[in-house]
Amino acid sequence: MVELRATADGSVLETHSGIRSTYKGYDLTSPWKPLQVGYFIGYAMWNYLTTPFLFDHPGVATREEESWTENGEVWHTLHVEFPSSIATHTAKQTFYFGEDGLLRRLDYNVDVNVGVAVAHYVSGYRTFEGIQIPTRRRVHRRDADNSASENWSIGIDINNVVAV
Repeated sequence: MVELRATADGSVLETHSGIRSTYKGYDLTSPWKPLQVGYFIGYAMWNYLTTPFLFDHPGVATREEESWTENGEVWHTLHVEFPSSIATHTAKQTFYFGEDGLLRRLDYNVDVNVGVAVAHYVSGYRTFEGIQIPTRRRVHRRDADNSASENWSIGIDINNVVAV
């Protein structure tokens, strides 16, 4: 169940059960409704801020794969499969970690956006309450050879993180 609430008084403006099914038939130019935008941002940011701790969630399967070289760096590759109980971009994703153990990139196809293949880069690590978090995210379309397009289409910059 996804709810859209008014900021003024918290009243429920709209609800939907099974929100993922509402994207069916969409293409890259289809406008999303506010509830769909909220759902996407909610699950995406939850995934971004809980990775790699999310990999220890029940039902998540991981396996190491061949390393990947990009910009002169060799990255460790981890293939991750998420159970249907976890809302995420897609069940199968690939994560790339540097020699320091920090995430550099993740690849996935966005199920709710016609399966578009993306390379999602993270950088700008800062420590918040003892945990290193990437504060810069740039999402590029991914080509058939696994390379990223030059221009990014989605950018996220995190200025502060506060534990609640």
